[in-house]
Amino acid sequence: MGKHLLRLLLLPGLLLSLPLTAAWTTTLHCQVVEGARLPLVSRFFLPCVLDSSLSFLATCRSVTNLTRTLEAVPRNVEGLSLAGPISVLPRDAFSDLPGLKGLCLTLQHTQLLPGALRGLEQLQRLAFLGHPRYALSLPPDAFNHLSSLQHLAFSGLCLHGNLGVRLPPSVQRLSVTSSCLQNVDMLTDIFPDLVLNSSSGEGWTLDTLDLSFNVKLNMSSPGALRGLQLRALRLDRTQLKAAAVMDLGLQRLDVLSAAQTGMAELPGEVIAHFGLQELHFQGNVIGRIAPKALASSHSLESLDLQSGGLTDLPPAFLDAMPRLQRLNLAANHLQIDMLCRNGTGVESGLRVLDLSDNGLWTVPPDAFSCVPHLSTLLLKENRLAHLDGHVFRGLSRLETLDLTESLQAAPGQGGQASLSELTSPGLLDTTMVPTSIWDFQSLTSLSKLILLLPSGRPGTLSLPIGLVSLELHTVSGTKPWKLVPPIFPALQRLTLEHWGLQLAVQNVSKIFPALRQLSLLGDSLETLCSQDTFSFFLWQHPGLQQLTVRRNVRRPRPCCITGLPSLQELILQNLQSWPRLRPVRLEELVGELPMLETLQLSHTGLETLSAAGFQGLRRLQVLVLDWDNGLVLDGSLQEHSPQMPRYMYFLSVTLACQCANAWVEPWMQHSPRTYVYMYEEWCPSEPGRHPKGRLFPFLQSHCPESLGLELFLGTSALLLLLMFLPFLQEARNWALYLRALCRAGLRGQRTEGQRFFYDVFVSHCRRDQGWVMRELVPLLEGFSPGGWGLRVCLPERDFEPGKDVADNMADSMMGSRVTLCVLSRQALCTPRCCTELRLATSRLLAAASPPALLLIFLEPISRHQLPGYHRLAWLLRPEDYRLWCQEEEGKDNFWAWLGSRLGQGAGGRR
Repeated sequence: MGKHLLRLLLLPGLLLSLPLTAAWTTTLHCQVVEGARLPLVSRFFLPCVLDSSLSFLATCRSVTNLTRTLEAVPRNVEGLSLAGPISVLPRDAFSDLPGLKGLCLTLQHTQLLPGALRGLEQLQRLAFLGHPRYALSLPPDAFNHLSSLQHLAFSGLCLHGNLGVRLPPSVQRLSVTSSCLQNVDMLTDIFPDLVLNSSSGEGWTLDTLDLSFNVKLNMSSPGALRGLQLRALRLDRTQLKAAAVMDLGLQRLDVLSAAQTGMAELPGEVIAHFGLQELHFQGNVIGRIAPKALASSHSLESLDLQSGGLTDLPPAFLDAMPRLQRLNLAANHLQIDMLCRNGTGVESGLRVLDLSDNGLWTVPPDAFSCVPHLSTLLLKENRLAHLDGHVFRGLSRLETLDLTESLQAAPGQGGQASLSELTSPGLLDTTMVPTSIWDFQSLTSLSKLILLLPSGRPGTLSLPIGLVSLELHTVSGTKPWKLVPPIFPALQRLTLEHWGLQLAVQNVSKIFPALRQLSLLGDSLETLCSQDTFSFFLWQHPGLQQLTVRRNVRRPRPCCITGLPSLQELILQNLQSWPRLRPVRLEELVGELPMLETLQLSHTGLETLSAAGFQGLRRLQVLVLDWDNGLVLDGSLQEHSPQMPRYMYFLSVTLACQCANAWVEPWMQHSPRTYVYMYEEWCPSEPGRHPKGRLFPFLQSHCPESLGLELFLGTSALLLLLMFLPFLQEARNWALYLRALCRAGLRGQRTEGQRFFYDVFVSHCRRDQGWVMRELVPLLEGFSPGGWGLRVCLPERDFEPGKDVADNMADSMMGSRVTLCVLSRQALCTPRCCTELRLATSRLLAAASPPALLLIFLEPISRHQLPGYHRLAWLLRPEDYRLWCQEEEGKDNFWAWLGSRLGQGAGGRR
């Protein structure tokens, strides 16, 4: 798993003027996002209380130095999430972020010092997350300065050992979840404000007390929460029983959530004791409702019995709850006729009814006769084979009808007439299989419609003219249906899966003049593209603001999205062709979109990102790349940097381990405007091979030419230094050469007959070392019949450790009979190789009996690249240099030449 990377480097002088003006001078595992853009990157954000209502959010992982991290966080951040092994929160830890409204801390063993949260007068939500094995130490006055705090949450942390922690009067919601809490008394020891103050006689008031997911919570002393006034108490996934709830001593309780607590019957006594208005009891298998419990439920306004194992409802079920507004009976085993049976004839005020996933196969006539005020009826995920025409009779206020994945056949005769009586201007959500007897156009109140078009013979869709939202789903390969009427003046949202409509796409702006959001899903999107060489998107709708294109199969990539003057958000998903025919560039996917602000690309096959792709995206603010590997960021982006998007998120994306990406790291560090977040920072591994390692260190070690570029991109103040950098580098090389030449001169020339310590000195660069060790050295040093048994000096191997480089170079070359220079373009860019070549050339000029100098060219090199070319041409004979031949027949001639030259120079071993 790659690590998170955040580099946001802006000018310190703009610190208080722009949204992104903090200078991130170090590599931090952080991410920032505007609240409105949070859904784009939410899966990479820490699970916390931060939400899109806050204007600017930041999250940092693996925080070890709190001070260093907080210094880098933008000053205008409103939501902050920190995670890491922070042992102490010091005094005034967050005083430099006075605008914080949401703070989430994922901690281990952490101590809050007094005044740690001072300065956060605007903080509204504070959460501490962790694991029950971790402890959190709170001073009694930890929250004294949080005058605006409304929601205080502790999740997964053990609060044992904390006593007398005072709550701010502004707190409305207190959550202690997934902790080691076993007894409610432990909670009141920690927060004594929850218990009635005997001196003042006033009880504390909270909107919500959440104790959910404390799986060991099963005890409570009588009066543990004496005097506390609660609107809602959440006990989901605890073991606290109904009797214990009544004994808590609560002065008020309106809402009780006791999901999956193991209670085997409806808590009628609790309902009657507090006069509960809402009871959330889902996941408790009660089987059936006892008449006694039902008789105590007259105060309920909302009842949730989802997944309760119900097979039967008691007679007069709704009559016993005259105030009931919402009823959830989903995921049981009920039949609809149980709802209104044996009633007194009194109409129920029920407005929302959920009967989803009950295995219903039929709905009898007048099934909803006792609930005429229904506005929302959910019948999804059933197995209805027939709908009688009188089923919806009397439901004149019905606004939402959900039959998603429910109907197995067409509605029965007369269904049209009953639905046409719906005059309410609300929403009607339905998934139905239309037939010739179903006329949607008559449903004048319909605003939202979801249809599943059959895969048989296509027909004509007659839809209400007042539709605001339309979703049409078809099976892949379905022939398109004809749509009437010709104009839908109010339609704003349109979703088409597998296309399925017979439309003249050039006139789409006339058919849907108010269209703002368009989603095209499936594998039949070629109908929206021109068929010429320069294919482009045909839906040239001037008012379209949001466009989503997603394919379900991998086919050749779609046309270029262009010509939409009002488009603000574009999402392209699953466009990658398989196999990849050639790299995909951004300019092939998007064109001229002058108002586009957000672009999200996922599984598009994008491999190259250059400045040309942003030419038509002048207002682009956010670019999100997801699920693409081997991406190359073209160097042209450096010049285009001032016009780059403000935010760039590389989520499940890996950059190619190529030197073409070597400029990216220094650009990310010194970008004056763009914030870059990179989730994967590793070189993508090839099949069957180990990963190469972390991306930027790999590029830095394998692409040395990027060092000069890194300096160039630093700041404008370094431009002057960069102008002189080549001269300084050359001066350093000449200094090394002169030192080595002086060392050689001081040692003098060898006399004739004097013994040489080496036969051959081999000069080469690091990149050519593979060829030297694989091809050259085994032949020179080998004592086998095929080897020559020469004494070879290699700089990396035979230079004396700790000795000056110039001394090593001079002594080794003076002690060798032959100097053999292995030359390539890379070698001529290496200072040491150039110095060794110059020193060998100087020896030829100075020596009375010049030693042998041989040159091996591993690749063709222009004479202009050779240092001192004219001097070499005068000193060397044609038989003193040779080009390495890759062909087998040429290798024999090459080795024969080298053997003859070394034989003359060595003259046998002495």
